[in-house]
Amino acid sequence: MSNFSNGTPAGAIIGVRWVKSRHSAADGNCVEAAALPGGGVALRNSRDPEGPALVYTPAEIAAFLAGVKDGEFDLLIG
Repeated sequence: MSNFSNGTPAGAIIGVRWVKSRHSAADGNCVEAAALPGGGVALRNSRDPEGPALVYTPAEIAAFLAGVKDGEFDLLIG
């Protein structure tokens, strides 16, 4: 697993490529994700790219993405 933990400033996570969905809002309000060295995924708020990152294991991200694909979170966007 990576050496990063939840709350690590996203700006301190060097050498990764942050990506966002092509479905993101034009005003920049989106979530960005980066694959971490050693495994895991970091998420950050694009409005605060130096702010804290949330760090997840590959299994956590896989479970979340499966839920998204199955529509389990559709109720969040009314």
